[in-house]
Amino acid sequence: MILASIDIGTNTVLLLIARLEDDASIIPLVTEQRVPRLGRGVDEKRNLSPASMERVIDVLRGYQPAIVAHRPASIVVCGTSAVRDAANKDEFARLVKAKTGYTLEILTGQEEALWGFRGAISGVPQVERATVVDIGGGSTEIAVGNSVAVSHRISIDIGSVRLTERYFRHDPPAPEELASATQSTRAALAQTARFPFTGSSLIGVAGTATSLALLVQNRKRFDIRAVTNYRLSRPAVEQIFRTLRSMSSTAIRDLSDVMEGRNDVITAGSLILGEVMTCCNFEEVIVSERGIRYGLLLREAERMR
Repeated sequence: MILASIDIGTNTVLLLIARLEDDASIIPLVTEQRVPRLGRGVDEKRNLSPASMERVIDVLRGYQPAIVAHRPASIVVCGTSAVRDAANKDEFARLVKAKTGYTLEILTGQEEALWGFRGAISGVPQVERATVVDIGGGSTEIAVGNSVAVSHRISIDIGSVRLTERYFRHDPPAPEELASATQSTRAALAQTARFPFTGSSLIGVAGTATSLALLVQNRKRFDIRAVTNYRLSRPAVEQIFRTLRSMSSTAIRDLSDVMEGRNDVITAGSLILGEVMTCCNFEEVIVSERGIRYGLLLREAERMR
């Protein structure tokens, strides 16, 4: 069957149209990414701005021709951190329904962690036990489990956009700003102290992990073959963070086309990934382009069957 999913995040809006086979394998037909940054200012104001909401509506409308052309049996549209944090989330859901016809499902942090995990492991079949980290704009989800079940999961309020807006006042960020962001990240990750990470493989999904994989390889454009299951070592992540933290957002944008819309928050994203690897004791991360979109398609297929 053909299904479609749209992930409305703090920074990006991602589309997946895919065919699901009887063995639950997912064959992508269409993948798209736009960066309207719905969550701009949400950490401080706790509201989605009218301009941000309209940018997302424009993206959703832009995705509709491809969706209509593939005639999916089901379309699931979800909102994550920025939406669930916003006091006017119901207004946004009504706007999405009125202008696109889509029903917006607002995921809890626990749901986001679960479906991100399911999506990630669907693309790394050789891994028996996994820890999946999904660094978003507003939150970071960490889940531990295997192909049968997730044993531990958490959503913590650190993300690339949130850290940038909360701590970085200079471009590039000042040393004391980086220190404050690092301290905040470590305090949040302390909540995972009892997670059974030992014996699991770390899989990183979402834009921070894929972007860093491309930067390390000096890729000027997105190439899914260069991202899928690429292994990033902890020293490589630490080195790219040291490089990024000393660069202006304009200079970072010039590194690669994949930095468009992410150049001002990738330093915070790389900080978070490095701290996850250090605090949770991982020497490498397997990068995956899969995540919530893929997990939600698996959920929909299971429901329909």
